[in-house]
Amino acid sequence: MSINIGISEADRVKVAGGLNRLLADSYTLYLQTHNFHWNVTGPRFHDLHILFETQYNEMALAVDEIAERVRALGEPAMATYKSFVELSAIDEVEGVPTAEEMIRILTAGNEQVVRTAREVLSLAQQAEDESSASLVGDRMRVHEKTAWMLRSMS
Repeated sequence: MSINIGISEADRVKVAGGLNRLLADSYTLYLQTHNFHWNVTGPRFHDLHILFETQYNEMALAVDEIAERVRALGEPAMATYKSFVELSAIDEVEGVPTAEEMIRILTAGNEQVVRTAREVLSLAQQAEDESSASLVGDRMRVHEKTAWMLRSMS
């Protein structure tokens, strides 16, 4: 069935491709945050354990929204580890870093999500895709604030 939502097929494909990159970055960051929630140790354990849980719960809902927007544009949402590794600009973390290193890694990850979101925002604006632009703008605000909060802890 064809899609007629006022956005050309070429633009829908471009925006969906960008959203899939945002999905890959977001899901990779979600996994890192969840990993750190499970594995954080040290004197800041309690505070960081709770903070990381709050962050990964928020991202769990966000990745669903991003994937559903990709589907609304008529494209498949990338949803395998292999596709996330190929698309994500966030690298996997080896081993279990210290609590301070976890904060640094998650700060950098949130900043990367913001940079990816800025690229996708431009694609959505060029396509006059307000729904995608709004979603991406919301994600940018969350990750900018999260990065600021994490930077304030170090």
